[in-house]
Amino acid sequence: QVQLVESGGGLVQAGGSLRLSCAASGRTFTFSNYAVGWFRQAPGKEREFVAAISWNDINTYYAESVKGRFTISRDNAKNTVYLQMNSLKPEETAVYSCAADPQGVGGSRLSRYRFWGQGTQVTVSS
Repeated sequence: QVQLVESGGGLVQAGGSLRLSCAASGRTFTFSNYAVGWFRQAPGKEREFVAAISWNDINTYYAESVKGRFTISRDNAKNTVYLQMNSLKPEETAVYSCAADPQGVGGSRLSRYRFWGQGTQVTVSS
């Protein structure tokens, strides 16, 4: 089993920045083998893909709406993936969750991800 814990959410004004963290733990797993993705879900809306990073840190994927503003990165020594979010918009208010794909591929498809965190609230005020 893999446990994922998100942190770094909060209240920020439009145009501001936040950095989310996703810390992974488990009894027998190698974090560097897993791809990790970030997803978000606003009230009354479906969960949507935000960004993902492959196991080897070579491939990154972004939703069109966040390209150029969000950056995903990972520190395998700390079993942590980060999401730097800049120029935030009020419509990006949502619960942000990270997820891990044991196949190492990641990408935007939700079904690839086996383990999910509980999420962290991001609220962007106008």
